[in-house]
Amino acid sequence: MAAASPATAAVPRIKLGSQGLEVSAQGLGCMGMSAFYGPPKPEPDMVALIHHAVAAGVTLLDTSDMYGPHTNEVLLGKALQGGVRDKVELATKFGVVLADGEFEIRGDPAYVRAACEGSLRRLGVDCVDLYYQHRIDKKVPIELTIGELKKLVEEGKIKYIGLSEASASTIRRAHAVHPITAVQLEWSLWSRDVEEDIIPTCRELGIGIVAYSPLGRGFFSSGAKFVDSLSAQDYRKHLPRFQPGNLEKNAEIFERVNAMAARKGCTPSQLALAWVHHQGSDVCPIPGTTKIENFNQNVAALSVKLTPEEMAELESYASTDDVQGDRYLQMGSTWKDSETPPLSSWKTE
Repeated sequence: MAAASPATAAVPRIKLGSQGLEVSAQGLGCMGMSAFYGPPKPEPDMVALIHHAVAAGVTLLDTSDMYGPHTNEVLLGKALQGGVRDKVELATKFGVVLADGEFEIRGDPAYVRAACEGSLRRLGVDCVDLYYQHRIDKKVPIELTIGELKKLVEEGKIKYIGLSEASASTIRRAHAVHPITAVQLEWSLWSRDVEEDIIPTCRELGIGIVAYSPLGRGFFSSGAKFVDSLSAQDYRKHLPRFQPGNLEKNAEIFERVNAMAARKGCTPSQLALAWVHHQGSDVCPIPGTTKIENFNQNVAALSVKLTPEEMAELESYASTDDVQGDRYLQMGSTWKDSETPPLSSWKTE
C-alpha cells in the first residue's frame, strides 16, 4: 500500500546537537546523484529533486568533497542558487583524498583549511552550516584537526563541527577542544553496533546523531532482487553483505521486514526508515535517492508509527548473528579503527 504524499503533513524540525542547529527531522543524502551508485545522474533532474525536497520540508542536504570527487558539491552549488541557500542547512565533509587511485585520509590543519575553502568555492557559499571530518586521520592528533576547525568557526566559514565514523574516545577528545554538534554514522536495522558505545557517548555529550544508509544502501527497498538491478559501476555490487551466500541469508531478514510492512500498510523501506526515526528526537536519518517518487516514499515514513512491541519485533529480525557480512570491503577507516596519536606525542617541525 502506498503511503501518503509528503504534502499531506509538514516535516518536523529537530534540534541537532546542543549549539543551536535546527534541521528537518529527515535529511537528503546527495552522494548517489554523482558518485559510487552507478553513473552520475542528469544534472537538471537532480537539481529538480533537490528543489522538490526543500519544498517538501527536507532541508538538511548532505554532501562531501569526495563525492565525484567534487562534482556533487558543484551540483549542490547550482541547486542552491535563486534563493534556495537561505532555506537549507548545508552539510559537507572533508578528509578523504583520492590520490593515484587510492583513498588517503587527511586531517592536518593546512589540509583542513584548504579543503574548506575548496568546498565553499564549489558550493558557491560564504559559510557551511555543518562541516564534518569525513574519516579520521590516524596520523594526526584529533585535537589539531578540531583546533583548525575551531578557527574556521571563529572566522565565520563554518557554523558547526561534525565527525563521521569516529570512535567514542575520538569523539570525547574532539568535543573537549570545541563542541561537536553532530556525529554521522551508519545506523539501520542491520547496522546496530554503534548502539553499544557511540550512541550513548553522543547522548551524554549532547551531540546530535545523523544516520547514513538508514535503508541498508537500498537493500530494504526490495531485498535481494535490488542487487540484481544495480549497474556494473555501482560499488554496492562488491559489498560483503551483497555477495552470494551472505545475500541469501540477509534476504531472509528482508522477507520478515516485508511481511511486517504489509501488515502495517507501508513499504518495507518506510518501515526500516521509521525504525530509525523512532530511535529519538536527536536522530536525523539522511536517506539518499535520485528519484522524486522514492523521495516521497521516504518522507512518508515519518507518518509510520511503531509500538515498543513492533520495534522489538523488527530488531529481532536483524540481530548481529543474523546479518551476514561487514558493512564495507575493508572495515579500516571506520569508527572501529579511528584512534589518533595523543597530542603530547606530536612533534612540531
